[in-house]
Amino acid sequence: MARRALLVGINDYRGIRDLRGCLNDISNMRNILKTCLGFRNNDIRVLVDARATKENILHRLRYMVRLAEPGDFMMFHFSGHGAQIRDRNGDELQDGMDELICPWDFNWDGRFVLDDDFDEIFRKLPEGSLLEVILDCCHSGDGTTSLSRSAEHSPMGRYISPPPDIAYRYEGEEPELTLRGFTSANRSGNRSTMNHILWSACRSDQESADAYINGNYNGAFTYYFCKHMRETGGYITRRNLLERVQNSLRYNRYPQSPQLACMNDAAFENRPFQFPSEDEPERMLFLTTPYMRGDDVKRMQQGLKNAGFRIVVDGVFGPHTHKVIKQFQEKNEILSDGVVGPIVRSVLFD
Repeated sequence: MARRALLVGINDYRGIRDLRGCLNDISNMRNILKTCLGFRNNDIRVLVDARATKENILHRLRYMVRLAEPGDFMMFHFSGHGAQIRDRNGDELQDGMDELICPWDFNWDGRFVLDDDFDEIFRKLPEGSLLEVILDCCHSGDGTTSLSRSAEHSPMGRYISPPPDIAYRYEGEEPELTLRGFTSANRSGNRSTMNHILWSACRSDQESADAYINGNYNGAFTYYFCKHMRETGGYITRRNLLERVQNSLRYNRYPQSPQLACMNDAAFENRPFQFPSEDEPERMLFLTTPYMRGDDVKRMQQGLKNAGFRIVVDGVFGPHTHKVIKQFQEKNEILSDGVVGPIVRSVLFD
């Protein structure tokens, strides 16, 4: 089982507005892959600034998919500008929009990577492999100027507005367009996340912030994504990680709401960037904000119920579950801290 990652970050664009936090995003994500997830240097390919051309991005993605075999895990992270244009090939019959990412050599005459390009590549993933995609870019153009920051360190949106000749194609039709983003299928049902998982830094009607956080510029989404991965050592479900990142962005007044699209419900409850493994250690369970959720919580609650404790088996580690765990620990003369680890599990299930 192989692991491969492609990380793309662009601060220094050719011909359009530069960004400031994208290279830090790539460095941050690379650190997470190595320290939390066991990736090696040779497993990770990086494209930054002038090397992150359209051809290089597509070549690297196609090469990664071409090497894929059942059981392989891959991830792709893009940090840079995003945009939307009116669909030109007629496949976006529902909303009329194509989403795109902007490579270093971006222009409006085809030097961009469309959602259709991703769809064409990702369709070739072999069954039994998994690709996880993170896009820290904008998919449309609501501003971030309402944020209260100094002018020097005010966040920028990672969005490029189309020029007039492109924008005129749908002038006056905006109320009729349902902005779809990379995560949804078109009307024909041909595009979806049936063979990959997609994290998007914002909804399709929002901007992704390029922000000054703790003394450095970062993509706000990538910063908090990595922060919570690091705090949990990667032992966190995708659903819980999404909730934590959303809450952090909301608390710090970034007007963006990250999205997660998975191929099935079970993938929401698995750990990010890896296949579930029967021999991997179970995560520690404890009271957090937002609450931990998942089948492991439900299994623990069912064990407590079978042991005679009054508890609702709902898969949510809330205050009542925390209280019951402490009662169980006290009854069995275990340190009463409300944390479910190997000792609690061994007493509860063995």
